[in-house]
Amino acid sequence: GVITNAGGAVRVQTLPGQENYPAVNANGIQSQVLSRWASSFSVTAGTKNTALEAVGRSVSTARPSTGKRPKKTLDKKAGNKDCKADIAFLIDGSYNIGQRRFNLQKNFVGKVAVMLGIGTEGPHVGVVQASEHPKIEFYLKNFTAAKEVLFAIKELGFRGGNSNTGKALKYTAQKFFSLESGARKGIPKIIVVFLDGWPSDDLEEAGIVAREFGVNVFIVSVAKPTTEELGMVQDIGFVDKAVCRNNGFFSYQMPTWFGTTKYVKPLVQKLCSHEQMLCSKTCYNSVNIGFLIDGSSSVGESNFRLVLEFVSNVAKAFEISDIGSKVAAVQFTYDQRPEFGFTDYVTKEKVLSAIRNIHYMSGGTATGDAISYTARHVFGPVKDGPNKNFLVVLTDGQSYDDVRGPAAAAQKAGITIFSVGVAWAPLDDLKDMASEPRESHTFFTREFTGLEQMVPDIIRGICKDFLDSKQ
Repeated sequence: GVITNAGGAVRVQTLPGQENYPAVNANGIQSQVLSRWASSFSVTAGTKNTALEAVGRSVSTARPSTGKRPKKTLDKKAGNKDCKADIAFLIDGSYNIGQRRFNLQKNFVGKVAVMLGIGTEGPHVGVVQASEHPKIEFYLKNFTAAKEVLFAIKELGFRGGNSNTGKALKYTAQKFFSLESGARKGIPKIIVVFLDGWPSDDLEEAGIVAREFGVNVFIVSVAKPTTEELGMVQDIGFVDKAVCRNNGFFSYQMPTWFGTTKYVKPLVQKLCSHEQMLCSKTCYNSVNIGFLIDGSSSVGESNFRLVLEFVSNVAKAFEISDIGSKVAAVQFTYDQRPEFGFTDYVTKEKVLSAIRNIHYMSGGTATGDAISYTARHVFGPVKDGPNKNFLVVLTDGQSYDDVRGPAAAAQKAGITIFSVGVAWAPLDDLKDMASEPRESHTFFTREFTGLEQMVPDIIRGICKDFLDSKQ
């Protein structure tokens, strides 16, 4: 079956009517800055009133004559919206590190937390301490302001015992990221493991568990084991086995806990680059799906509704968000009409509503032209993005033009094509458009009502191609 993400992405709403702020305030002074500032707010529905009050208050007390920008009180609360991450810091609390270095470690983690830009719409963090037994010190949902997180980190007590990092990593991957404790749907999950010296247990199994749970494991190792100590390390390759991918990106080395300030920024940059979080990438959150919909006269209004239903049901299975999967639709006859592009709607609700609102055109069938148009104008702008590109072509008849050339060019540009034919669509055309292996990318049904049964196969096909491309 297909797991659908009921919640979809985090919704960001702008204030109602914020475009209508007057450009002149009560004193007759131009306040362009203020209206621009007001529109940079984004609040969720629940906090509408307070936000409006805040805007109202700042506008009335601001003194534009000094040319100073009013303070962005609420924006700080939102945090760094460009850093999409739910992060568990797994700190070393073993006798191996000792009380003094433990305090230096806390200091470093605090600096990382502040630089991340924690906030309601920015990154969220929690802390787990690895020692004899792992302990979750605080969850993602406990604090959403950097000040509070900093205070909580300062207050952490040193536990001692063995550094059972493997045990702690497995525990964190399984227990830390539940929705109840504040993990957000569609946001990459990250565990940053701080290791002083080496782990006293095995990390390989924990690494596998974390990957299965879609968690990106980073290892920050400080003070590598010396030559004499290497004999005590269970598995010298432990870093490579625990991290999300053994590609150099997920491991980070610091020589000592002293003078670590210069290491803060590069680590933060890594944690904030969501497109590199390979372990949270699944076919559900990492694809662009374009639908090319036949609007020719032979389809008819009621069958056209069945086509749109099919499109909706395929789209529904994916996690659509600004950093997740994206959907676009083009309707064609002799002409092409772009219904919406990949960046027009970034929530599932909006995409589904846009699909419902597509109006039937009625006309001829020039499928080849339509494929060329879609490849250039719809996929062109996203071709260098991180997502894998898919095109689902739906048609009920013979094309008036050549489909083979345009389909081959689209595939060469990195677009995988599934062709779905209904009624009079000739099998040769469908096969000529489909990607290799053609059998698994070509679908046909006599009746429009048969589209419904194809939905799971299309979704499975997209996921299979996605996985194959990652091998």
